[in-house]
Parts: sequence; C-alpha cells; structure tokens
Amino acid sequence: MKKEDLRLLSVEELHNKLTDARNELMNLRFQMVAGQLTDHTRLKFTRRQIARYETILREKHVAAPEGES
Repeated sequence: MKKEDLRLLSVEELHNKLTDARNELMNLRFQMVAGQLTDHTRLKFTRRQIARYETILREKHVAAPEGES
C-alpha cells in the first residue's frame, strides 16, 4: 500500500497490519535460520513496512488532541 492509502486507515487497522507484519518478519527470520528462505528481499521489504506503519501511527498519535490519546 502507498503512504497515502495507509494514512486513510484507522488506528486499529494500522495496529492489525503492524502485528501481521511483525509476525511475518518473525516467520521469515525462522525460515532464514532454517535455510528455507529463498527470497531474502522479503526481509528488507517487511522491515520497511513495519517502519511505515509505526511512522504513520506516530503521526496520528501526535496529531490527536490531548484528550483522545
């Protein structure tokens, strides 16, 4: 998804996507250690996705009024 599309998602949807991406990264790391991972670019892509989700969540947190946090 593009950054613009991610910014339209709710905070809960972003948290769900972040959890899924972290689980995927963990699985990829296990596959790498076991020697089953063939596409090593997925590790880099997944790490970047996690960073995007965290950045957008942080932007939403900062932009929220004091009482809504």
